[in-house]
Amino acid sequence: MPAVVVDDITVLPRIPEPDPAIARQRPIRSVTIAPRGLEGEGFPVRRAFAGVDLADLDPFVHLDQMGEVEYAPGEPKGTPWHPHRGFETVTYMIDGTFEHSDSNGGGGVITNGDTQWMTAGAGILHIEKPPEALVVSGGLFHGFQLWVNLSAALKWSPPRYQDLRAGEVALVSSSDGGALVRVIAGDVAGHQGPGTTYSPMTLVHATLSPGAQLSIPWRADYNALAYVLAGHGTVGAEGRPIATGQLAVFGPGNALTIAAAPIQESRSPNLDVLLLGGRPIGEPVAWMGPFVMNTREEVMQAFADYQAGRLGSIPAIHNAPTTIVESGDGGSAAR
Repeated sequence: MPAVVVDDITVLPRIPEPDPAIARQRPIRSVTIAPRGLEGEGFPVRRAFAGVDLADLDPFVHLDQMGEVEYAPGEPKGTPWHPHRGFETVTYMIDGTFEHSDSNGGGGVITNGDTQWMTAGAGILHIEKPPEALVVSGGLFHGFQLWVNLSAALKWSPPRYQDLRAGEVALVSSSDGGALVRVIAGDVAGHQGPGTTYSPMTLVHATLSPGAQLSIPWRADYNALAYVLAGHGTVGAEGRPIATGQLAVFGPGNALTIAAAPIQESRSPNLDVLLLGGRPIGEPVAWMGPFVMNTREEVMQAFADYQAGRLGSIPAIHNAPTTIVESGDGGSAAR
């Protein structure tokens, strides 16, 4: 699970321990297990938010852990072209490679540690799939996709696409130097991630060495969730056990704590966890398939608009070469 790594974690800025005089550690409200399923053309996922009340997730509505899976040649799969409206999709690649194209002209290739942030807004068509080279060769595939809701006032925002490279994330360490913290969006103790969000939120990928503890400040007006990608340890000041494929929902407070067990399995030598939180929108959610709106009527209108072609059209030419390189004979070649 490489994502973004550093040669020497001791040179990174450290997140100071929350001041005990003002810190209110968030207790654990629930720990749930993510069931397995299939998405798109048949790639395996864990449904991280299954069984959790939307009120506890707000402003988030959906989280899939994609893989971790080692594909044989010819096995990698993606999704066909499909529509979205009313929210943002955040795809973070840990291992492997994924391609994105959309009807708004956005697109790119993400690999270890990269993030693509697509605002569907008023409506968009897009496709996500492994590149042809990966389909032919097979290989490791692991990442996640998060759906971030938009308020009623923002659901009709123009679509946009952000291509966030691994080298852009803010890198910091825990106060004990035992945890690498990657800030993808939002702010952690003054360290700002590169993602631009409509709904105020924070998204972090933390890797804790065996026995390490991460205690960080967390905005009191945000909710707080922790999903374990690999390894096992504890969450909350009360030390609630948590392991791979489990989601912890924190209660109120302005600080949270996660700790890695001193001994980890050889297949997962560290505790890898996603930390996410945002300011609750507090509006009704009407969600059906690829559309997240406020009312059933808006969802039905989204289906009608999609069928009428009003959410965009599939580009006549996609996956076209985008980079011009000099060929060996002095001419130019596209790739």
